[in-house]
Amino acid sequence: MPPKNTRTARPGYRCADCGHEVAKWVGRCPSCQAWGTIDETAAARPVLAKVAAGAPSTPARPIAEVDLDSARAVSTGIGELDRVLGGGIVPGAVVLLAGEPGVGKSTLLLEVAHRWAAGASPGPSLYVTGEESAGQVRLRAERTDSVHPELYLGAESNLSAVLGHVDAVQPGLLIVDSVQTVQSPEADGSPGGVTQVRAVTTALVSLAKERGLPVVLVGHVTKDGAVAGPRVLEHLVDVVLHFEGDRHSALRMLRGVKNRFGPADEVGCFEQRDDGIAEVPDPSGLFINRNETQVDGTAVTVMVEGKRPLLVEVQSLVMKTQMAMPRRSVSGLDSARVSMMLAVLGKHGKVPTGEYDVFAATVGGTKVHEPAADLAIALAIASSQKGKPLPPNLIAVGEVGLAGEIRRVSSVGRRLAEAARLGFDRALVPPDAGPLPKGVRATVVSNVSEALKIVGVK
Repeated sequence: MPPKNTRTARPGYRCADCGHEVAKWVGRCPSCQAWGTIDETAAARPVLAKVAAGAPSTPARPIAEVDLDSARAVSTGIGELDRVLGGGIVPGAVVLLAGEPGVGKSTLLLEVAHRWAAGASPGPSLYVTGEESAGQVRLRAERTDSVHPELYLGAESNLSAVLGHVDAVQPGLLIVDSVQTVQSPEADGSPGGVTQVRAVTTALVSLAKERGLPVVLVGHVTKDGAVAGPRVLEHLVDVVLHFEGDRHSALRMLRGVKNRFGPADEVGCFEQRDDGIAEVPDPSGLFINRNETQVDGTAVTVMVEGKRPLLVEVQSLVMKTQMAMPRRSVSGLDSARVSMMLAVLGKHGKVPTGEYDVFAATVGGTKVHEPAADLAIALAIASSQKGKPLPPNLIAVGEVGLAGEIRRVSSVGRRLAEAARLGFDRALVPPDAGPLPKGVRATVVSNVSEALKIVGVK
């Protein structure tokens, strides 16, 4: 008979893919609709109603007496990655790098391992791959010139073997590619399942904290762009990074989603080349096209990614259609906001688009979703519909409301300073924009109709 102060747990069944628990076995998971993934789980141990106090591992100290040297960030040797991480990687930190297949995650981390091994960082680097053979990784290292005697390579898919490599090499940096391919012998399920991913990540996080070893994990993504596996995976790690890019474009964006040691909204820019991944410290020139001949349907705005202002060129093509339902095609922009700009232009700007096909896109493959680009989108559409180009060297920054008013946005001064550095000397800004830099002649506009008159497309 169990003690009075305990309660027993019944054995249950859990889905190996999504972790959904059911009371009895079924052939199809009620949550993810997968067949044959329901496995029986062992009965949990009795849970005590009262937990007895135990001896702490280390005594609590005043916060002012905690040593900071053990938490100093160490540079990875790649400036754009250090920017996103907040200065470098902290000893004992666990970083999750996710991205679509073929975007360049393995190539980037192989370069990180090479820079770490070749630099003054403490200890060698250990690169463990569970998806490729050691020979395949060596071929990539030869192509990207990432071979170094202090870079150790292991091809393992068993967690025990990975820990054995760590004990043998004693690295200063551990990279596991990828966490979905490593299997823990003490957990149920197949590699990549919810139980396995949780067990492997928990073990690697414990290893990182106990030894002060920075660990970088590669994570797969689903077709929706989210990190594959249980959501707890992102909660266990310290930093979550997304490596984004179009396979038809050489531009790659490293975006911080979670960061316990620095800003969580910073962005790093890279370029995919034949000899590997190269960082792009000044990417604004990739997103604009400076032509001497002005063409209609083109406007330039400045978006802010983290603390970095980036100039982006917005293009639009408006054509008369013979179809009953005009087409609306958007690339790199928020389709909902483009539809709003079409409605605002028709209502408050007297720019009809109901009988026209409208195509809107960004240059360079970048994605713009912040409201500060609304004014540039509206001007580009109006310019194409009227067939009149906008004035040269013009920047448009501002959010457009449904009533046609121009609303203020953040960091206008920083945006215009970046525009002035690249040679733009005119700007349309919303009211109450704050202090503005020298070198740019800013014009305050309060509504869309006024902006169209100033640029001469109304």
